[in-house]
Order: sequence, then structure tokens, then C-alpha cells
Amino acid sequence: MARSANLEAEELKMTREQYILATQQNSLPRTEQPQFYPVGIYGWRKRCLYFFVLLLLVTMIVNLAMTIWILKVMNFTVDGMGNLRVTSKGVRLEGVSEFLLPLYVREIHSRKDSPLVLQSDRNVTVNARNQRGQLTGQLTVGADAVEAQCKRFEVRASEGGKVLFSAAEDEIVIGADRLTVTGTEGAVFGHSVETPHIRAEPSHDLKLESPTRSLVMEAPRGVQLNAAAGDLKATCRKELHLQSTEGEIFLNADIIRLGNLPVGSFSSSSSSPSSSAPRQTIYELCACPNGKLYLSPAGAGSTCQSTSNICLWS
Repeated sequence: MARSANLEAEELKMTREQYILATQQNSLPRTEQPQFYPVGIYGWRKRCLYFFVLLLLVTMIVNLAMTIWILKVMNFTVDGMGNLRVTSKGVRLEGVSEFLLPLYVREIHSRKDSPLVLQSDRNVTVNARNQRGQLTGQLTVGADAVEAQCKRFEVRASEGGKVLFSAAEDEIVIGADRLTVTGTEGAVFGHSVETPHIRAEPSHDLKLESPTRSLVMEAPRGVQLNAAAGDLKATCRKELHLQSTEGEIFLNADIIRLGNLPVGSFSSSSSSPSSSAPRQTIYELCACPNGKLYLSPAGAGSTCQSTSNICLWS
């Protein structure tokens, strides 16, 4: 028992000593000064930051001014830009416009009161392609010629859409009511011409001529030459053949004249020539076996046999 009492007294004494030491340390004056750590950017870093902020502000102001200037110069509006206007029907361009790159559109229309002009320093080329991108048609307007490359070229009338001219690889069709050739040399055809009617303009002559070759007119049901108010003239240098293989050649006129025919003469044994005999005014038309025609003075009967000596030296 005495031993436990001694232990408690020692513990109490130690507790008191710790308390006294603790109170003495708190009462002693502190000689260390407190340390303060500044918060923020100071010195040259702060000056650089302000410089960059100022540079960014100037750049923003310049960009804003340039944007406003571009909008003013290019005439940007709600409907479009400059001469370009975006409408519900498409894009509308007013004035002169230049395209430096290819233009892909579906339709191009001009205003009702002005034409559509496509102008280029070299040539204007319009291409048409299929779905595979292959070229199917091309129209080129150049300084020397206008070229069209396609399977069929057609020119139609503005009213009704009638085909006035069409050209293909195998044929050329002219669908106009009247074809007028105003050249001084007329129309030159290298091969045959098939037409149902050839007519000259009023008060003008129609002339069919072959300077170096022959002129042939053929028709399965006949060829009709008609001059309603003038003369019909056929002229050739060598021979003019009128041939009918199965029918006849019919000349129907009040007067039929064959000029420059030789005239034969004959003497009758019953009557001698006299200076008081009347002048011969009636002749008979005779034909030689080779087809040559000549005139013989008419008599009571045929006088062709009497003057047939013309056929001997013809």
C-alpha cells in the first residue's frame, strides 16, 4: 500500500512540472518575425502582360475596322454581295461579272429589257456532259469560226418550235418554207439534189446550169417545166437530147419554130424556073435516118425524097 502511494505522488509531481514548463514557454516573448508571401504578378512579368493585352486590343480594333471596310466596299447586304443578289428564284447578277473558275449552273436568264452577253478574250465554250462526266456536246464561239460538236444540230423557230435547219452525220434538213440563195455564183451542189419544187423569186429568172458537165433531171412520174409569165429556154453547147423510153414527146403550142435548119431545093421537070415565079414561103419538115431535120419546099406531094441529098453530106 505504501508503495502505490509513493507512485501516485511521483506522477502528480511530474504532471505539475509539465504544466509549469508549458506555462513558462507560452509566457516567453517571441523573437521571430512573421513571413508574408505576396500574391499576383509583379515586375517585368506584369509589364509584359499589360503589353500583350494592349497589343491584342489594338489587333481586335484593326480587324473590326477592316471587316467594316470590306463590308462597305463589297456592298454586303442581307440579300447578297455587290452585284450578286440571292432571291427565291436563284442568284441574280447585275452589271459586268467575271468568273475566274468554272461556273456550274442549271439555267442562265437575262433581264426582260436587256440581252445576255457572254464575252471572252479568246473564245466562249459551252460544254454538255452526261452523268459519267463524258463530253456529249460542245459549242465554241471563236474569233474565226463558230463550231458545234454534237450528234445532231437543230435550229428551231421561235413560234411553234418548227425545225428550220438540222444537221446530222448522214443528212442535212432545211425545213423553211422558202430557201433563198443570194450569192452571185448561186448554189453549187457536188452531188445529186432531191426536191419536189424549184422556184425563183418573183420578177427573177430561174437558171439551172452545169458549166463543165451535163445537167440531168429525173423523176419516176415525169419532170414538169413551167414558165407561167415568161419564156422557157434550154441551151447547150453540143447536143440536147429529149428521150422518152416508153411514151412520146408531145409539143403543144400555137407556133413551133426550129431555127437554122438547112433548106433543100429541087427542080420539077414539068415546069421550068422563071423569074416571075412566086417566092417560096411554105416548107415541109423532113427527117434524115440519123435524126437530122431539114426543110424542103412544099409541093403537091412530099418533096423530102427529092431533097434528101442533104442527108448525104450531113
